[in-house]
Amino acid sequence: MKAKNCLIFGGSGQIGKNLIRKLTKNNYRVTVVTRNIHQKSYIIKTQANAGYIDIVEANIYEEKKIRELFKKSDICINLIGILFEQKKGNTFNNIHTVFPGLLAKLCKEYNLKHFIHLSALGINDAIDSDYAKSKLEGEKQISKNFPLATILRPSLVFSQDDQLTTTFLTLLNRLPFFPLYYNGRTKFAPIHCSDLTDTIHHIISNNIYSKIIECIGPEIISFKELLQRLLQLINKRRILVPFPLPIAELSAKFFEMFPKPIITRDQLRLLKYDNISSGKYKTNSDIGMPSKRYFNDEVKKYCYMWREGGQFSTEKYNSNIDKEKKIS
Repeated sequence: MKAKNCLIFGGSGQIGKNLIRKLTKNNYRVTVVTRNIHQKSYIIKTQANAGYIDIVEANIYEEKKIRELFKKSDICINLIGILFEQKKGNTFNNIHTVFPGLLAKLCKEYNLKHFIHLSALGINDAIDSDYAKSKLEGEKQISKNFPLATILRPSLVFSQDDQLTTTFLTLLNRLPFFPLYYNGRTKFAPIHCSDLTDTIHHIISNNIYSKIIECIGPEIISFKELLQRLLQLINKRRILVPFPLPIAELSAKFFEMFPKPIITRDQLRLLKYDNISSGKYKTNSDIGMPSKRYFNDEVKKYCYMWREGGQFSTEKYNSNIDKEKKIS
């Protein structure tokens, strides 16, 4: 069987790396587009066997170069997204609206079989968030330019390579207290990265078109409960302090001065809204791909890095110590 050619934008992140491994193992050839081949290629090229992966350097403004890639592709997958705006054109509008619209237009122009776009859950309700508005407008541009596209809306995506649990674990490990925004009531349905990539592969291999699919994990967790679970997993006790909204906005404004802010005012506005299934669209379970990986079970596999004793605090070493005590 001839291998299908997949063109992936955003292949160096946690989802991209997992997806590359999944697709190439199933006889798909992958072309990964990255902005900086010198920084990212050494990570990307180890995700697949030689001959199944090509790495191309291009940015979202090089339309001529991107067009050439579409000529030999069957499927396009867009995983690019940002959580905060930066200078040099890295704005929500450019990344989440203009660029996906361009990709959808090229998919139609070059008769690609499929276009899969990664959006975000809860954007319909978050009308006061620039992030959400740009994502929603991007979806409209995609549907207009390439009606066959499949749009995925995941809740929080976690794995050992994420910027979510790893950041929280680092902060919880170092700080004596941690702020709770909106009293920690915001609900999430965290989905493991492998469950999400399994869903993407299922959509490609079963030719699922023209749908918005909400990708959720097997359990609903509040923000406060998420922090409590992480603390329990690393055997730490910290004070969770509810932050009044004015103080929260002031702190977010302060963090925005840093190159990589912990939280921004726009993210703070997003936290007002639950990040769970809306009930208006099909979920990954409805298309036959229910999430199987639970939050605690998966985070437990890598959270030892934030525990006292590191790897020697895992069950593997603790069980050996217990055996030695019984023998002695």
